[in-house]
Amino acid sequence: MTPRTAGRPSRRATVGTFRAVAARPDLWWAGLGALRRMAVPGWWRSSPHLPLPDPRLWAFRMVTAYGDPDRDPAAADAISYLEWCRATGLRGRVRRDRGARCSRANRSESSDPG
Repeated sequence: MTPRTAGRPSRRATVGTFRAVAARPDLWWAGLGALRRMAVPGWWRSSPHLPLPDPRLWAFRMVTAYGDPDRDPAAADAISYLEWCRATGLRGRVRRDRGARCSRANRSESSDPG
């Protein structure tokens, strides 16, 4: 048995969740969006070059969901979450710089002569 890294799901839970999502093609885009939202910014710069969530974020999510930072998520819970993401339209939208977007919109409105 491999030692578990704090703030990360076990390999068994990861494989189980991956298999559950792989069996549901209708959730693939929602799953990619969830990975994108939870991935550490600049994840490709450090090893392992995978979009893994920050260990602190993962521990927080497990505490809020299960009351234990070291608990593994159930595959059924991951499927429920992805179904919710799909139903609400959360497919990877990351809004990190909303202020810049708003200011650009305001500038274009103010330059309107009409």
